[in-house]
Amino acid sequence: MKKISILCLCLLLAVARGGAQLKRSEAFHAKYELAEVVVLSRHNIRSPLSGNGSALSRITPHEWFRWSSAPSELSLRGGVLETMMGQYFRKWLVSEGLIAEHEQAGRHLRFYANSMQRTIATAQYFSSGMLPVANVPVEHHCAIGTMDPVFNPQFTFMNEGFRQQAAREVAQMGGEQGMAGIGARMRDNYKVLEQMLDLRRSPACIEGDTCAFRLDDTQVYMEAGKEPYMRGSLRLANQASDALILQYYEEEDARRAAFGHKLKQRDWERIAEVKDWYGDVLFTAPSVAVHVAHPLLQCMNDELSVPHRRFTFLCGHDSNIASVMAALEAEDYSLPQSIERKTPIGSKLVIEKWRDADGHEFAALNLVYQSTDQLRRLQMMDLENAPVIFPIRLKGLSENADGLYTLLDLQQRFAKAITAFSYLPQN
Repeated sequence: MKKISILCLCLLLAVARGGAQLKRSEAFHAKYELAEVVVLSRHNIRSPLSGNGSALSRITPHEWFRWSSAPSELSLRGGVLETMMGQYFRKWLVSEGLIAEHEQAGRHLRFYANSMQRTIATAQYFSSGMLPVANVPVEHHCAIGTMDPVFNPQFTFMNEGFRQQAAREVAQMGGEQGMAGIGARMRDNYKVLEQMLDLRRSPACIEGDTCAFRLDDTQVYMEAGKEPYMRGSLRLANQASDALILQYYEEEDARRAAFGHKLKQRDWERIAEVKDWYGDVLFTAPSVAVHVAHPLLQCMNDELSVPHRRFTFLCGHDSNIASVMAALEAEDYSLPQSIERKTPIGSKLVIEKWRDADGHEFAALNLVYQSTDQLRRLQMMDLENAPVIFPIRLKGLSENADGLYTLLDLQQRFAKAITAFSYLPQN
C-alpha cells in the first residue's frame, strides 16, 4: 500500500509539472493516425492596451513597467515564448508523422491572423519555431491595426428583442442579484487590486474621482457594428488587472511587478479573476457567443474539411477563444498551473483530427498553454517538458474509450452553433 501511495504521488507530481501530453501512447497509435490539427490561438505577451496619460496612470501612485513595445504590441518576451511554443508543436507533429523535420510551406499548411500587430507577430514567431526553414507567409486580410471581420467579436445586427434576450443571459451570471451579483462576486478581488495599486494614494483618488471599485455600477452595452462593451468599475478594474498580469509575466522580480507588495499565488489569481470575469460577462452569454463568434466558427469548421489540409493556425484574442468555446457549449473549467484560469496569454484551443484503420474520423479538443512558471522563467519546452495540456469537454457529447469524439459529432456541434445565429431575434 505504501509503494502504491508513493507511485500515485509521483504521478500527481508529474502531472503538476507538465500537464497532460499531446503525445499519445503506443496502444493509441496502434489504432489511430493523426490526420489534421486546427489551432485557435490567443496572441502572446503584449504591452497594455493604453499608454502613459491613460486611466491606468491615474489609479496608482506607482510607475508602471517600462515596455519596449508600443501599447498593445507583442513584446520581445512574447515573441520568444511563442517561438518556444512553435518548437514544441514541431517536435510533437514530427513525432506524430504529420509534418517532416524540415517541412516546407504549401497549401497543406495555413497561418491566418487578425490584422493586428500582436496577432500577426505571434503567428510569425510561432511559425518560425514550428517551421524554421519554411519562411511561412502569415495571411492577414486588412490593413495592420484594423480588425478582420473573422476575428472581430462584434454584433453584425442589433434590435430590442435580441438585446433583451442577451441582457437576461448576462444578468444570470450574477445569480439572483443579476448585474449587482456580478459586482458582489468581485468584492474580494477588488480589495486585493485596490491594495496592490495603492488606489487611495493615487491621483484618481486625490482628485476625488476613484478611491475604490464599486460593486453596483457595471453596465453592459450592445450596439450593431461594435463589440459588446462595458462601463463601470469592472471595466476599470479589468484594465488594471490586464496590465498587472502582463507586468507580472514580463518583470522577473515578482515584488517589483506588484509595486513593492509581497503577494501570494492566490492574490495573483484573484487579480486575474477580474479579467476572466470581464471576458465572461462580455463574450460568453449563449446568444452573444453564437453571434460574435459566427464568422470564426464558420472558418474553423471549414478548415476541418479542406482537402489535404494538415495544419491550420488561426491567431486572434482571448475574446475569440472564450466566445468560440461558449458557442460550442464547452463544460465549465478552471485551468491548473495558471493565474489566468480561462484563456491564458498565448493559449491555444487545439482540435486534433484522428483517423482509424477503417477510415473513421475522430476529434479531441485541448487547451494548450504555458504555465505561469514557464512564462515567467522562459522555460524551454519539448516532449518531456511540455506546456500544460487541458482537455476540453463539450456538453452532451460522449467520448469513446480513448477519449475521442467522433468527428461527425464535433462537426454537428459546429453546425448547431453556426445555425443558431440565424435563429437569433433579428427583427
